[in-house]
Amino acid sequence: MLDTCLFTTAVHMVIPHIGGIAAAIITRPEIHRWYKYLKKPKWHPPKWIFQTAWGLLYTEMGYASYLIWRDGGGFNGHARLPLMLYGTQLALNWIWTPIFFGSHSPGMAFVDITLLMGVISGCIHTFWSINRYASCLMVPYLAWVTFGSALNFRVWRDNLNNMK
Repeated sequence: MLDTCLFTTAVHMVIPHIGGIAAAIITRPEIHRWYKYLKKPKWHPPKWIFQTAWGLLYTEMGYASYLIWRDGGGFNGHARLPLMLYGTQLALNWIWTPIFFGSHSPGMAFVDITLLMGVISGCIHTFWSINRYASCLMVPYLAWVTFGSALNFRVWRDNLNNMK
């Protein structure tokens, strides 16, 4: 039983990283070909902060999803809506990078990240009644995505004439 629990926890914690790995593959060449030439605000953090933050946040959100799945009865219990919201936010998270870096479309990426903030907020709200700790684990993620949306907006606004 303990082995099954540990395996299930690990799977939940690894799943968000799959999109992060795919994002890194897409992002790496575009940082040197495109992104480094864009105007960025002075408060733009160094690259290593992004990598560190996303590693921690993907692990936290994965663990939060495990707690909701475990305590809410999975898709057959009270966790159905929270897990659907979780899956939606994960998809929105994963498609941001191909939109921003792959398509060089900060405007469309801003639409995506704005929707993402709303769905993360929905996760926090619906997680609360099932597992308050899981809900709290999503708060740093929302804070980081909110910061990212401000950065996304500034890069878009400040480079309207440099796109493509």
